[in-house]
This record gives sequence, structure tokens and C-alpha cells, in this order.
Amino acid sequence: MSTNQSRSTEISHLDEAGQAKMVNVGKKTPTARTACAQALVRFSPESWEVLSSGKGPKGGLVETARIAGIQGAKKTADLVPLCHPLALDSIEVEIVPAEDQTPAFQVRCTVECHGRTGVEMEALAGVTIAALTLYDMSKALDKGTVIEKVQLLKKTGGKTADWEAK
Repeated sequence: MSTNQSRSTEISHLDEAGQAKMVNVGKKTPTARTACAQALVRFSPESWEVLSSGKGPKGGLVETARIAGIQGAKKTADLVPLCHPLALDSIEVEIVPAEDQTPAFQVRCTVECHGRTGVEMEALAGVTIAALTLYDMSKALDKGTVIEKVQLLKKTGGKTADWEAK
């Protein structure tokens, strides 16, 4: 846990009776907010050889996964019931060979907006959908592909302190 992380003793998405609720952000002042999340998608050496050449059974997978990640971030409020729909300013999905984890792709999703609530869920949804798309496009070669280390790396903006994973 980061030293600049604040903790709350209450769960904001539950009311006094413990029922789910959508947080009222109407009185918050919009601020610039960013979040970055990452995932690692690990392949067998045999699959990696085919996939990294761009000759997978469904074609080049990186660009398709990048577009899927962007779409996933945009659709977060449709997928996660208590998320607010946000007007996102920017979504960047980066998919590169993981230098120290080969055979694997490192996936990162960075999201920015000016809003009343953070974009952590959008970054996490984007990176997860991109990783799932990598799996989907490679499963004909190997169903043993592993998606791991999905995590928030950093968030800025809002009333709580900026946060960064250690």
C-alpha cells in the first residue's frame, strides 16, 4: 500500500442498511483525473512464436486488442453497475512484449477526464478487456494462456491524495 494512500472506514457504495447505492457526485467540483492500470498476458512459447509474428489464427491481435481496450474503458458504466458514465477525454491502450516476462504481452490502459469522480474503473476495465481480447484471439492456439497481475498503477485528481502502486 502506498504511503500517499488514504483509507476510508466506510464503503461509499452501501447505504446505512447495507444496500447498494450509486454515490451522489453532483456536488463535487469537476477536476482533472487520470488513472493507469496494467495486466500481463502470458503465452506458451509455441503460441508466442506464432502470435508475436502477427500470424495468429484470427490475424494480428494487438490492434484488435487495443481497440477492444478503448471500447471497454468507454463502456465501463454499462459493465460495472454502480459506476457513473463519464465523458472521457483520453484513452490510451499500450500493448508491448513484456521484456522481463517473455513470452507475454504487457498491457497498459491510461484514462483521463475532467469530472466529478475518478477513472480508475475505466482504466481497469480497459486493460482487462484488452487482455481478454488477446486471450480470445489466441485461444485456438492455446487455451492455457494466463491473464495476471491486473492492477491499478496510478491515479491522480479528486479530493483524495494522488496514489501510486509500489
